[in-house]
Amino acid sequence: MRRYINKLTEAFRKADLILLLLCVVTTVFGLLIIASTTNASAQGPLRYLGVQIGAAIAGVLAYLFFSSIDTEFFSERRNVLIAFNTVALLLLVPFGTDLGTGNKSWLNFPFLPFDIQPAEVCKISFVLVMASVMASRQNNISSPLSIGYIIFNMILVVGLNLLVSRDMGVSLIFVFITVGMVWAGGVSILWFLTAFAGLALMAPLAWEFFLNDNQRKRIMVLFNPSLDPQGTGALYHTNRALRSLTGGGLTGQGLFQGNRTQTRGALFAQHTDFIFAAIGEELGFLGCAVVLLLLALIVARCIWVGNRSTDYLRKLVCYGTAAALIFQIVINIGMCIGVMPVIGLTLPFISYGGSSLITLYAMLGLVSGVYARPHPTSHERYIRAPIQHL
Repeated sequence: MRRYINKLTEAFRKADLILLLLCVVTTVFGLLIIASTTNASAQGPLRYLGVQIGAAIAGVLAYLFFSSIDTEFFSERRNVLIAFNTVALLLLVPFGTDLGTGNKSWLNFPFLPFDIQPAEVCKISFVLVMASVMASRQNNISSPLSIGYIIFNMILVVGLNLLVSRDMGVSLIFVFITVGMVWAGGVSILWFLTAFAGLALMAPLAWEFFLNDNQRKRIMVLFNPSLDPQGTGALYHTNRALRSLTGGGLTGQGLFQGNRTQTRGALFAQHTDFIFAAIGEELGFLGCAVVLLLLALIVARCIWVGNRSTDYLRKLVCYGTAAALIFQIVINIGMCIGVMPVIGLTLPFISYGGSSLITLYAMLGLVSGVYARPHPTSHERYIRAPIQHL
C-alpha cells in the first residue's frame, strides 16, 4: 500500500498542477450548473451530483495515473491501442444502447452508476495512436505512404464508430483531431488542398447516402430558416436554447431561478447538450464569459505544454488533445447559438456525463505527462550501468 501511495505522491509532485487546478475549478463550476439544471427533474439533483462528483474524483486519479507514465510507453504499444479501440467499439454490437437518442453509443452495465460511451474512451488511445504513427514517419511526413497510414488509422475508428453506433457527432471529433495533428505535424498544405477538393467531390454522395433526412434538415435550416418557419421542427431545440441563452441578459436570472431551466421539459438536454444555454439564462453573459475563459485557459495550457516540449511525439499528443477540446467546445456552443447543427456533443467539464469527464481528465493527464517529461527518456534504458571494478 505504501508503494502505491509513494507513486501517487510522486505523480502529484511532477504533474502539471496548474492544468489540474484549471480542470478542477471548471468541474466545480459545472457541478453548480448541473445542480441547478437537474433541480426540477423527477430524480432531483442528488443522483446527478453523486455520479458527477464520483467521476471527478476518478478523473483526478486518472489524471495522475496518466501523468506518471511516459508517452513513449504508449507509443511503443501502438498495435495494442489499435486493438483496444476496435474491441471497445465492437462491444456496442451486442451490448450497445441508444438511451433514447437514436445513436447506439453507450454500454449500460448494471454494476456502474453511469453509462460508458466507448468512443469517448477511444479518444485517448486515438490521440496516442495518431501521434505514434506520425512520429514514426516524421522524417517523411508528407509522403503518400505516410498520409496513407494516417488516413487508414482515422478511417478505421471513424468508420467503425459510424457503422456500429451511427453517432456522427463523436465520429467528427476523431476527424478534427486528425486534422489538428496533421496541421501541427507539418504535413504539406498540398494535402489539405487535395482533401478539400476530395470532400467537395464526395459531398453530394455523403449527403445522399450517409445522412438521414433528420440530419439533412438540421444542416439545411441553418442556411434557410424558412424551412421551419414555426420553429416546431429542426429548429425547435435551437430556438428554445436561444431564448434561454439570451433571456439572462448581463448577469442572469440567478442560479436555480431560470424560467426555462427550472421548468421541466422547457429546455431540452439542459444538463448535457444545451447546458451553455442554461448558463446564459441563469448567470447571463458574465457566466458564459467565465465558462469560455476557463475552457480557453485549459486549451491554451495544452498548447503551451506542447510548444514547451522539443519532442515531436509529445507535441502531437498535446495538440491532439487541444484539437479535441476545441472541436467539442465550438460545436456545443455553436448548437446553443444556432450556427451549428444539433449533433449531441457535450460541453467539456461542464456538462453531465461520468465517462466523458473521466476521459477528459485522462486525456489531459497525457498532457501533464508531457509537462513532467518534455524530452525523450527512452534512450536511458539502453545505457549500461558502469562496471564496478574491485
